[in-house]
Amino acid sequence: MRAFLAIELPDQVTSALSQVALSLPVGRPTLEENLHLTLVFLGDQSDAQLEDLHYELTDIPVHEFELGFDGLGSFGTGAPKVLFARIAENKVLTDLHQQVRRAAHRTGIVLARQRYRPHVTLARFGRGLQWRDAERLEGFIADHSQVDIPSFSVAGFSMFQSTLHRDGAIYEPLADYGGIDLG
Repeated sequence: MRAFLAIELPDQVTSALSQVALSLPVGRPTLEENLHLTLVFLGDQSDAQLEDLHYELTDIPVHEFELGFDGLGSFGTGAPKVLFARIAENKVLTDLHQQVRRAAHRTGIVLARQRYRPHVTLARFGRGLQWRDAERLEGFIADHSQVDIPSFSVAGFSMFQSTLHRDGAIYEPLADYGGIDLG
């Protein structure tokens, strides 16, 4: 089963992000119901491995914390392939990411080694943009560099199944974790 661990976003945040994505001059916007903040992409795993991971994740305490955004950016060497809203640097989020990675490692799940760049994917550009569309995207990012996306509280995270379809992925929540509120 193809799966990932992510933080779900409140409606006011997904609504604001969706408005940005829908105003893009190029690309395929992410559906509002698919907007999320990935902690770890697990890839294809057996049901048994995901069940083992589930039990490891239940032991991770998540104390409520705040996250905010600090601009837009794109991924893709050469031609951009993804537009995203960047999450502002946050030590609690980084620590949670590391705890989740260690839990996956303890269950034998091998994860890709890459720097964690917390973001919410707003649009995809297939194989990448041609130079003219890349220039339009660059202008869009510059014009929207100070877009007002509300900050939000995080009290937990979820495991999702990701099923790929011709029209894009469908995400189905499998389990929720955390939720310690000290307030």
